[in-house]
Amino acid sequence: MNEVTRRALLAIAGTSAAALPFASSALAQAVAAATPPPAGAMWDLTHLYPSDTAWETERKAVAALVPGIAGLKGTLGRSSSALLAASDAISQLNKRAARLLVYATLKADEDLRVAPDQERRQLANELFTQINEATSWTGPELLAVGKARVDGFIAAEPGLKKFSFQLGETFRQAPHTLDAKGEEILAAATSPLGGPDEIRGQLVSSDIPWPEVTLSTGQKVRLDSQGYTLARNAPNRADRKLVFDTFWAAFKKFENSLGATLSTKVRGDIFVAKSRNYPNSLQAALAGNNIPEAVYRTLIAETNRGLPTLHRYFALRQRMLKLPDIGYWDIYPPLVSLDRKFSLDEMRRITLEANAPLGRDYIEPLSQGTAQKWMDPYPRQGKAAGAYMFGAAYDVHPYLLLNISDDYNGLTTYAHEWGHAVHSMLAKENQPWETAGYSTFTAELASTGNEQLLIAHMLKNAKTREEKLFYLGQQMEGFRGTFFRQAMFAEFELKIHDMAEAGEALSGATFTRLYGELLRKYHGPAMKLEADYSAEWAFIAHFLAYNFYIFQYATSIAGSVYFADRILNGGPAGAKAFVDVLKAGGSDHPYDLLKRAGLDLASPTPYRTLVAAFDKALDEAEKLI
Repeated sequence: MNEVTRRALLAIAGTSAAALPFASSALAQAVAAATPPPAGAMWDLTHLYPSDTAWETERKAVAALVPGIAGLKGTLGRSSSALLAASDAISQLNKRAARLLVYATLKADEDLRVAPDQERRQLANELFTQINEATSWTGPELLAVGKARVDGFIAAEPGLKKFSFQLGETFRQAPHTLDAKGEEILAAATSPLGGPDEIRGQLVSSDIPWPEVTLSTGQKVRLDSQGYTLARNAPNRADRKLVFDTFWAAFKKFENSLGATLSTKVRGDIFVAKSRNYPNSLQAALAGNNIPEAVYRTLIAETNRGLPTLHRYFALRQRMLKLPDIGYWDIYPPLVSLDRKFSLDEMRRITLEANAPLGRDYIEPLSQGTAQKWMDPYPRQGKAAGAYMFGAAYDVHPYLLLNISDDYNGLTTYAHEWGHAVHSMLAKENQPWETAGYSTFTAELASTGNEQLLIAHMLKNAKTREEKLFYLGQQMEGFRGTFFRQAMFAEFELKIHDMAEAGEALSGATFTRLYGELLRKYHGPAMKLEADYSAEWAFIAHFLAYNFYIFQYATSIAGSVYFADRILNGGPAGAKAFVDVLKAGGSDHPYDLLKRAGLDLASPTPYRTLVAAFDKALDEAEKLI
């Protein structure tokens, strides 16, 4: 995709310190002012288009404009006004296409079994392919015009200011920009290169015959992705083992087909990297956001350095659950049970209270957004699994797809995704369309920052020893799941790309073997792992949806631990630094935005700080048991 489009669409995808009370009565009033949404409220897609027919009318209108882009060729160097006219035309085309894609994606994910909705999403994606092909000449032409002349145009024409960052990016990436024909070919390849992800999605959502198990309670559970996620922390250990054995065996049966999709995806990544003259696919993936390769490699090195702390956590888990040994099926149940249930209204109230230390600039949009029908909160058959926020429709509010339960996990998911939503709201309020879309590198810090403030708030307000142990357990599980687990995924992804780039063959069996080796390293010698569990790589959709994407969850929780400490203990300056990063959107490279805010994710410090926080939580839990 061109840079404007890519940035727009990227806006989709613990500390033990006590949370501060509301900073002022005005903040408390802001929390109470908005009317809460009705329980189970569905999103209202008419805010995007009043009907499917209106969407189709707009799609055809946008598609009709695409051929006209060719008429702009040769105009970029004529004058500042000509460059502005071309930039505006292309930007507005992308903006309208992004809104079309948001509607098509949300509608398709409401029920994956509805073929017309899936076809609509394909049409929206194809429209972007057409736009990318039609605009692929812009980079080579700008390079021919030259940086000095373009800089002069920007100085002479105030209207070009909103395009200055993207125009600068064109020249930064000049060594990796092809001639017009080469760019056209790569743009046309976007759709087929996305094939492995589409095939994997259809296999998992529609074609794999997911088994059904009967738990010791008599409850029957269909073990698709949602059923597995809900049943994997069953209180009965034999039930958990049954769920794991059955679910991973189902994936293992499709190891060859799913392996072929991932192998094809890796080869596609390498094709793009070579085409753009990058030494490897990792650098190609990081270059768009100008993230130093040291960030990725330091993360993996420091995560491996911290593995003794993770193994210590598993030993504590075994002790607290009073288990004779520990198996992979024992990693999800809470260390201490908490019977508390959270309604949607309560999730909203608690999330607002936990984020109060961020101040009015953050609380007001959070209060406004959570009072509206902007989300689809609960799981149901046919609905897309997982959770995401899609905020690429610039002139409309963000939308959230959730699959929440009424327990603490549901609350954290709610807080996490609303962190993304407020990020989009703040970026849109403070940036034009052209720089409102932000990188995942900062996006996941916004969401995990919410989680860190939430856990601090819950620990502060815990009324009993058991409740505090529960929240400490949740905090530690966050470190395990969002830092160590995501870093393990990142290490796996780097390994399979390195192997392919070295000319080694890849298959489902190879992926299972490599993933199994990492499972054993990360989980330690005491952890019991059945052979089929090594097929878990096939469960991780991100491996096919993006390349070298997952590592950003791990860097983000490390960054959020840093920021949470500043926010809760450093006064208003810490909150301002965090909120300013969110307001900046995509107006600069994400690594540079964070570094200016005091956070260097290419250094070992943030990762060692997180491991130290993990050790501290372990110490506190051990004192309480």
